[in-house]
Amino acid sequence: MDYVEDIAALEALYGPPGEASLRKVTDRLTPLYSKWIAASRFCVLSTVGPDGTDGSPRGDTGSVVMQLGERTLAMPDWRGNNRMDSIRNIVRDGRLSLMFMVSGSNTVVRVNGRGRVTTDPVLLGRFGKDGKLPRSVVVIEIAEVYTQCSRAPMRAQIWGRDDSAGLPTAGEILAEASNGAVGGADYDAEWSARAEKTMW
Repeated sequence: MDYVEDIAALEALYGPPGEASLRKVTDRLTPLYSKWIAASRFCVLSTVGPDGTDGSPRGDTGSVVMQLGERTLAMPDWRGNNRMDSIRNIVRDGRLSLMFMVSGSNTVVRVNGRGRVTTDPVLLGRFGKDGKLPRSVVVIEIAEVYTQCSRAPMRAQIWGRDDSAGLPTAGEILAEASNGAVGGADYDAEWSARAEKTMW
């Protein structure tokens, strides 16, 4: 199998980028980028660290991030499984990317920048829900903001389909991966109620 081994060969294969793909990039939240990100309840957080890369879904009941300024975002780290893959990476190497999505829209907005983890009590308090606080907040200094090409969501018809029929459940996947040590039907039966009680 032949592989592309250098940037010159890659650029020869693809050709130059379109003007719009370069002109759409800003180093701050313009009013329209700000409006779009504020409407996003879901994003994917990508990080890199000495142990490798990580992609983590992040979601909330309202905006998934809080805008602290035109170049700064804050993202609460709500309860999860305590693996802390993304948080570990950010503490070691602040580089990160966020891909913001809004249900029903084929537009995806990307933010590239650097993050730092804080437990500042004032900032934690701004995210309080039903008397509960996130354990930490990731403060993101923006380097770039831009829209992604919408062809991928259009090709996938991501918002107009349901392909979940017949897929394995999380419990089945856990049982297979752990040779039956965890997971299974009991895990699936209990998960919704457990998640509801530990959402925050």
